[in-house]
Amino acid sequence: MVSVGRLHAEAELVALVQELAGVARVAPEAVWDGLADVVESLGPRNRALLARRDELQGRIDAWHTAQAGQPEGHAYESFLREIGYLVEEGPRFAISTEGVDREIAEVAGPQLVVPLDNARYALNAANARWGSLYDALYGTDVIADLPGEEAGDAYNPARGARVIAYANDFLDSSVPLAEGSHAAVVEYGVVDGHLTARLAGGQSTTLRSADQFAGYQTGAAGIAAILLRRHGLHIELQVDREHQVGQQHPAGVKDVLLEAAVTAIQDCEDSVAACDGEEKALVYRNWAGLMSGVLTADFMKGGERMHRRLEGDREYLDGSGHPFVLPGRALLLVRHVGHHIYTDAVTTADGEQIPETFLDAMVTALAAIPNLRGQTPYRNSRHGSMYVVKPKLHGPEEVELAVDLFAAVERALGLPERSLKIGIMDEERRTTLNLKECIRAARDRVIFINTGFLDRTGDEVHTSMEAGPMVPKPEIKKAAWMGAYEDWNVDVGLECGFAGRAQIGKGMWAMPDEMRALVDEKIGHPRAGANCAWVPSPTAATLHAMHYHAVDVAARQREIEDRPRAKLTDLLTPPLLPGDRRLTPEEVQQELENNVQGILGYVVRWVEQGIGCSKVPDIHDVGLMEDRATLRISSQHIANWLRHGIVTAEAVETTLRRMAEVVDRQNAGDAGYRPMAPGFESSFAVQAARELIFNGRREANGYTEPVLNRIRREFKAASEDSKRE
Repeated sequence: MVSVGRLHAEAELVALVQELAGVARVAPEAVWDGLADVVESLGPRNRALLARRDELQGRIDAWHTAQAGQPEGHAYESFLREIGYLVEEGPRFAISTEGVDREIAEVAGPQLVVPLDNARYALNAANARWGSLYDALYGTDVIADLPGEEAGDAYNPARGARVIAYANDFLDSSVPLAEGSHAAVVEYGVVDGHLTARLAGGQSTTLRSADQFAGYQTGAAGIAAILLRRHGLHIELQVDREHQVGQQHPAGVKDVLLEAAVTAIQDCEDSVAACDGEEKALVYRNWAGLMSGVLTADFMKGGERMHRRLEGDREYLDGSGHPFVLPGRALLLVRHVGHHIYTDAVTTADGEQIPETFLDAMVTALAAIPNLRGQTPYRNSRHGSMYVVKPKLHGPEEVELAVDLFAAVERALGLPERSLKIGIMDEERRTTLNLKECIRAARDRVIFINTGFLDRTGDEVHTSMEAGPMVPKPEIKKAAWMGAYEDWNVDVGLECGFAGRAQIGKGMWAMPDEMRALVDEKIGHPRAGANCAWVPSPTAATLHAMHYHAVDVAARQREIEDRPRAKLTDLLTPPLLPGDRRLTPEEVQQELENNVQGILGYVVRWVEQGIGCSKVPDIHDVGLMEDRATLRISSQHIANWLRHGIVTAEAVETTLRRMAEVVDRQNAGDAGYRPMAPGFESSFAVQAARELIFNGRREANGYTEPVLNRIRREFKAASEDSKRE
């Protein structure tokens, strides 16, 4: 630890702040003094708000224990108002945030979320603004592997033909021609500022809607690209008759690019395993590299060395031949950790840990200063705004604290007022129920509300822990409260003037290999009135982009903005097992095995490999994206069933041992994996899983970070001791 004014900090962080401050032309002392001011002025308030969470939960636990079973709606609502869990709503208002980029305010599209500690993934997300539809179709299950049409190591023309046909159908529905189909086009051209398309029969046509033509590129052979648009998103037809795919297409279209991940969240939170100053410094350094434009990543893929860097902007000519530029990268947001996490990577002079979110706010803002001032090769926000996603907020008072934190950081770093904008994660029950007042607390900074249904489910289980046993986990998503929650978020956002000003978002697609299902199902998010929804990969972003061509989200929001708000009574109905329902032993064991296997599959990578988010095979070997939110659900669900006698501690222990062997088998091909089963009792991952399950009722709000951070640090210390020996 190094003394920095009134604080102490780990050496890696001190060196990083020194470097970033030099680039930003800010005195390092001002950074540390500003952070100390924040800790001293807002730290006590943060602790008081966390204590308030515990107080409210204690009173809710006592109420449910006394009532036993499904709470009666009016009595439960009255109780929650009495204790201040539910607050009174004020008059109608509209948000007034200024300086918001159009990617957030106006354009509906996919939102990619990636761990910021992985430079390769961070760059892939930033570059996912444009994605190959041909590649996304060719390499996924959207195009079925029929005999002779499989995707292999070499290009398969038979499969390619199906990809081209699929893409042509998409073009016909999104940017239709006045006559005929894109499948019949043998040549695209530009004449008198309009797109022309010559068909196989010799006749020429143009677009049904002329304003869908946005521009073009030229090359040695003539037209190299045609740029089209629908609902604010662009489509680029790349023409190259010499390319092996272009040779197969009548008009020489070698690829169809879609404007895909319009925005991307670089995550410091749930998808990252950063438990100390060294790991936090890596996260911050990658953010700084994105903001400065210098981040790179080199890696091996398929036996070939790959190099990643930020893509440049894309240049076109409009119909009159005048040049213009479109962004080549997603607009980036950064997600900080929640208010409940404390770190000893920076402490007060007397050794007291500080809220990690205070550190996140100061260092990520410092790293962004050159970009905010337009002093970097690529500017993220053209309005000089920095977009921060705030997770795990409980009610309006905690939103107010976040707003005051941002204002304090701006003052410390000399940034213009309201440079830091806030995205409110609607993923905790108290925020959902008081969403309107949460938005009011940030009305001149808010740019985003998002339903994080995974954490929201974990909080639902924990908040209603004492009410009774929950239904099996797959049934929770089908319960009345979940549908009400998703609608309530949209309803309140539209009431507060989000249309055309801010994002109303929906949650993650958790099956990264199930892209056909994504194409079939995720269109429900734009249909619900959401102008962004989360995806786990650039490929998923490209495929999800098709949904925003099919659905005019702005029109959909106008259709639903006057509907009655979802019912509060539904939101207040926890997904309890009906009193007359008896689960069979087989149902109980199946649910227990599914939860335990998911917990072990995730924590073993988090604790022992430092992987905060990954594709973890479920009990049926289907790869699912797992992060701390999914871990929270599974551990809380078992804790609930233990509390109400649906499962026993002995059954959990037996299942932990059996599932450890399953997870070991699933990871057998990973050279860096440390098996759990042979040394079950000494496994750090097993220790973490046990604590999350058996202490789940006592963990504040059911959060997993305290256990994960502590045990990962113990694992790292043991590994260092082993190396020294």
